[in-house]
Amino acid sequence: MGRSRLVALWGAFLAVHAVTAIVGWVYPSQPMGDVVLVYEPWSASALSGGPIVGVTETWVYPQLALLPMLLAKILSLPLVAALGASSAYLVAWAAMVVVLDAVAFGVLLGRAPSQPRRAAAWFWCGALLLLGPIGLYRIDAVTVPIAVIGGLWISRRPAVGAALLAIGAWIKIWPGALVLAAFVAFRARVRILIAAASVTAAVVVTLLLLGADTEILGFLTEQTGRGLQIESVAATPFLWLAVGGAARIEYSFEILTFQIAATGADAVGAVLTPLMLLLVLAIAVLGAVKAARGADHHRLFPPLALALVTALIVANKVGSPQFQTWLLAPVILWLVLDRTRARVPAVLVLVLCALTCLVYPLAYDGLLRAELLPVLVLTLRNALLIVLLVVGVRALARVPAHRTPTTRE
Repeated sequence: MGRSRLVALWGAFLAVHAVTAIVGWVYPSQPMGDVVLVYEPWSASALSGGPIVGVTETWVYPQLALLPMLLAKILSLPLVAALGASSAYLVAWAAMVVVLDAVAFGVLLGRAPSQPRRAAAWFWCGALLLLGPIGLYRIDAVTVPIAVIGGLWISRRPAVGAALLAIGAWIKIWPGALVLAAFVAFRARVRILIAAASVTAAVVVTLLLLGADTEILGFLTEQTGRGLQIESVAATPFLWLAVGGAARIEYSFEILTFQIAATGADAVGAVLTPLMLLLVLAIAVLGAVKAARGADHHRLFPPLALALVTALIVANKVGSPQFQTWLLAPVILWLVLDRTRARVPAVLVLVLCALTCLVYPLAYDGLLRAELLPVLVLTLRNALLIVLLVVGVRALARVPAHRTPTTRE
């Protein structure tokens, strides 16, 4: 029976990834657009001796994000003659992400997975299927398996787990929230801090040797110039103004996103980053108080991680649909460590994935025209993100201050 369950899970994993990869070629609104329109040119430029993003010019991503882009480019070279450059890169990208996910899936399941780990595996498959190609064809997809492995290892191998999470943060910032959650929740704080700091130091020294200086933190400064992106939670009221003709949706050729143009939109965008920092600080302080009072780290870490990650989404002025992938790792870890209390967050994230796919790519053209139905669906999605944040903070606040028996593997 155990072997058949394992075979079923791996079969579901392969089927979901195959479907997700294929529908990227079928769905409207170019759900694979970033991969071929920006990732491939960036990697081609770096390999051909041209400008190197993050090194010779400022970039919107942390510098390690270029590595999977370069790897996909190298993997695509044998396929170019048969498929063409763009198609070959897409196939190589999808194959790379599937392999990374398979490694993390294998770490999650092992040879004889417990019921909580099987539940987490089914959740991962269901979430990816509902989210669609955006869960595969974005740089964020690379960070999910890294965060899953790092989060699973952080308890027994704190230095290795923290190092992996720090690497993830140098690809896309959000895994840094898991580093913070682990630092607060676990006793091995010194090892976690040293590991994360060592990765950061190694990246910075390497970049300096490559000739980068002012570009090293460019991924932070570049964000300050962004406007209020239409999918962000804070943009929701302005979308309803756009439905009534009182606001506009405009494309930014500099940032390559659709943004709100309306009175007050810039002011709202300006306060979001400070608000995000305050939210993260408040959640971390609440977690630190619980840890100081002896809370069990198995109970504390998952809701703390989810609350921190959700805060990064809710108070973000960007709000890209692939941000929903950030929620997968905290919920997977919660299901493994404390499955009973993870059920509500898991269901909410599954619904969020489905609603996000309905908005992008399925109804995105209508959203850009500020049509009623896609704006309504996006409003529901954004409202549920706020609900998820409340659920995470509430679960964090209800973690017992003293060690008590908890649901574990």
